[in-house]
Amino acid sequence: MKKKYLIIAMLFSFFAVNAQNDIPQNEKQNEVKVNVLSPLAGTFEATYERNLNNKSSLGITGLFVFNNKNSNEDTNYMITQYYRRYFGKKYASGFFAEGFGMLSSIDGKKIYDTSDNLTFTKGSDVIDYSLGIGLGSKWVTKRGIIIEVNAGWGKLLFNSDKTDHDQVARFGLQLGYRF
Repeated sequence: MKKKYLIIAMLFSFFAVNAQNDIPQNEKQNEVKVNVLSPLAGTFEATYERNLNNKSSLGITGLFVFNNKNSNEDTNYMITQYYRRYFGKKYASGFFAEGFGMLSSIDGKKIYDTSDNLTFTKGSDVIDYSLGIGLGSKWVTKRGIIIEVNAGWGKLLFNSDKTDHDQVARFGLQLGYRF
């Protein structure tokens, strides 16, 4: 009699584990994305996002500058972590609002010499932390392909007096995959 209950319990647990693996593609929890607009600015931006449930997620983004010689960009890199709250009807998609924290490396203050039309940087790179908010929208296909648009604004907290600005911005058109 005990063997019969043991076999039933083992079969039940086997089917329960297999049922958990049959998650629809658009309800999977992991996402990787790249910003397709960032190469136009001489940067590379990639994101990993983990969906906590159907209405919220956590993510981390890395932005690295590979060509700032020909642009006015004074950022060297940014590492951003965020929390998102989704308002759409589908799993972790639709319109969202986010709060983010950003660790960034920015060039020091620039000094302009009008007599010689020269610009040089005073001091070294400044590392600072920013807090900000953002809005956006995410669409996910049944096969897990992601299209996302987002924009955000934040404020430098500690060393804004050592740089030419005290604000940060995030913009993106991201393509990715949910797995």
